[in-house]
Amino acid sequence: MRHTIFLSLLLATATTAVTTTAMAAPRDYAAAVAFKGRPAEAMAMDAGRKPAEILDFMQLKPGMKAIDVLTGTGYYAEIMAQVVGAGGSVVAFEPQAMIDAKAKTDLDALAAREPNFRLTTSLPAALTPNTYDFAMIHLNYHDFYWESEKYHFPRIDPNMVLASLFRAMKPGGIVSIVDHVGPAGDTRAIVEKLHRIDPETVKADFKRAGFILEAQSDLLKTPSDDHTKIVFDPAVRGKTDRFAFRFRKPA
Repeated sequence: MRHTIFLSLLLATATTAVTTTAMAAPRDYAAAVAFKGRPAEAMAMDAGRKPAEILDFMQLKPGMKAIDVLTGTGYYAEIMAQVVGAGGSVVAFEPQAMIDAKAKTDLDALAAREPNFRLTTSLPAALTPNTYDFAMIHLNYHDFYWESEKYHFPRIDPNMVLASLFRAMKPGGIVSIVDHVGPAGDTRAIVEKLHRIDPETVKADFKRAGFILEAQSDLLKTPSDDHTKIVFDPAVRGKTDRFAFRFRKPA
């Protein structure tokens, strides 16, 4: 029953061309990261996340209509709002159960700063067909394999999530995935223990949903990371080995 309720709240093969990309110049994206008024707490994470380079690689452009899935406190949503500008828009999704007092304060402040930003706690209302040019799932795709009684986050089906996302993307739309590299094996068990995911699992999931893996980047590769450590371990937190994939819905 909880599974059905959560899904109602959360949701309503082409040839793959893969390239490995070295660090690209951020070009127009640097200003979107360094704008006056951006919270210091968010800016402190930039060195480890390289948002200007990532969004350059992912090809977010002015005027796009974008969605940030599982936005947290809006780290990427605000930068995306700056990039797409007044001619574009950003919808950010976060389940109501995950929005604590601090997150609410941060997201309310973000909405006040960015007129083209809108928060939703209902993904079905946001994932209307043929709507988005760009979607971001940053460090959270693995959570579709996670479940938590404590946080009212029951087991869900990633295939259903991606089917809804596929329908919501415009033809040619881009989905940006950044996540923590995990070992191969039982995906749900690995996510529960480490909050990591095998990159090959992500590739297979998106291929099954109909997306093309257009490119992958080593921008956030960290060879020294121990893939057997949970991502919250102080030894690796903020310094994990991460993959960056650019998927595209066929035009």
